[in-house]
Amino acid sequence: MMDDVATDSSTTRTTSTSGSSRSAGAPGSADKPRRTRRTRMTGAERREQLLDIGRTLFAEKGFEGTSVEEIAAKAGVSKPVVYEHFGGKEGLYAVVVDREMRSLLDGVTGALTAGHPRELLEQAAFALLDYIETYTDGFRILVRDSPVAQSTGTFASLISDIATQVEDILGLEFKARGFDAKLAPLYAQALVGMVALTGQWWLDVRKPKKAEVAAHLVNLAWHGLDGLEPKPRLIGHRKN
Repeated sequence: MMDDVATDSSTTRTTSTSGSSRSAGAPGSADKPRRTRRTRMTGAERREQLLDIGRTLFAEKGFEGTSVEEIAAKAGVSKPVVYEHFGGKEGLYAVVVDREMRSLLDGVTGALTAGHPRELLEQAAFALLDYIETYTDGFRILVRDSPVAQSTGTFASLISDIATQVEDILGLEFKARGFDAKLAPLYAQALVGMVALTGQWWLDVRKPKKAEVAAHLVNLAWHGLDGLEPKPRLIGHRKN
């Protein structure tokens, strides 16, 4: 609602010098009444505000622990405003999850550039860890069980989408080494799942550093337990 316009109720005082009037305020100019007003949010701005608030609360309390009343209160609006924009808590949650899924998937697929297969694994590991580090609230929301259907499915289906990108890389490598390329999907799921679950653990402990976590993940994925390097190193350009 538009705030009432506030005006200065004091009367401008003037003094006369040599037949001319001068304001008691700024020299050479008369004080003008100032109007202060608060601009109402546009529909798009209000929607983004509600999404930001909902995202924070869902990450902190989960879907069940968050109420429409709390979302509305933190936004400074009434409950009907939330229903008007999203149809309820479920609709707001669905949009939040859908955005996070797209952001993570875009980040991973964008990170997979041309290079040595081992470096591509490093890029995938870094992309997931980067998302966890930068969008912590979003990742906390994604790893929770979702009570509503999203257009991009569940976190498990998102991991499957990412694995599909890795699958293409593994398929080429399998063919080059004389392995059965039909097994590439299995290994892709295993690799991406390993990074995602490790990321959940690292989200809370934050030790060791991200680059070291990535190095150890790739070490296990590339060499297997039998050929682990005691001090794994990164071969790509990313070092942190």
